[in-house]
Amino acid sequence: MSIRAFIAIEIENPSVLSNLIRVRDMFTATGADLKPVEDENIHLTIRFLGEVSSVTIEEIKRILNDIPKHITKFEMRVFGVGAFPSISRPRVIWAGVVDGVEQLAKMRRIVDEGIARARLHDVHRDQHEFSPHITLARVRSSRNIARVTDLLNQLKDYDFGVTPVTEVKLKQSILTPRGPIYRDLYVVKLG
Repeated sequence: MSIRAFIAIEIENPSVLSNLIRVRDMFTATGADLKPVEDENIHLTIRFLGEVSSVTIEEIKRILNDIPKHITKFEMRVFGVGAFPSISRPRVIWAGVVDGVEQLAKMRRIVDEGIARARLHDVHRDQHEFSPHITLARVRSSRNIARVTDLLNQLKDYDFGVTPVTEVKLKQSILTPRGPIYRDLYVVKLG
C-alpha cells in the first residue's frame, strides 16, 4: 500500500500563523477564484515525496534522524508575499522566508542526499530548485485576477514575524473531495 507523503515545517508561533491566515483571507476577499489552504494545513514543505511504499517511509524516517546531527533549532522570519510563476500570472500565492533560509536549504540537502544514497526510486523527482515558501492559496481561474495582482504588489514587503523551528515532520496527505487531510507520521526534534 502506498502513502502520499511529504516532509514539512509547521508554523510554531501562533501570531505568525494568525498573520498568515489574515493575509490569506485578504486574498479570498478579492472575489478571485482561489483554493485557499485550510488553517490547520498551513506549513512549509521541505520535500514532497509523492506516493511511496511503507519501506520508503521507514527509510525516510532514518534520513530525518540525521537532521539534528547537522542542524539545531533556529528562527525563521516569514516575510513578503509573492506568486509562482510570477506576480503578473499568479498560480500559487505564497509567503516568503528571509531568515532561516540557509538551515532550510541544508535540511533539504540532507533529505535529497539521503534519498539518492538509499536509491529510493518511488520518491517523486522534484525538478524545481528549492525555494522555501508557505503556500496560502492556489489560483483556479483568471476571475478578478487584477485584484490579486494589486494585493500581491501591496504585500510584497509584509512582515509576518519570526517563528521558531524546533521540529521537522514527515506527514501523510490523505486526499478527500473536501481537500487534503494531513497526519503526522514521524516527528524529529531539533536540539
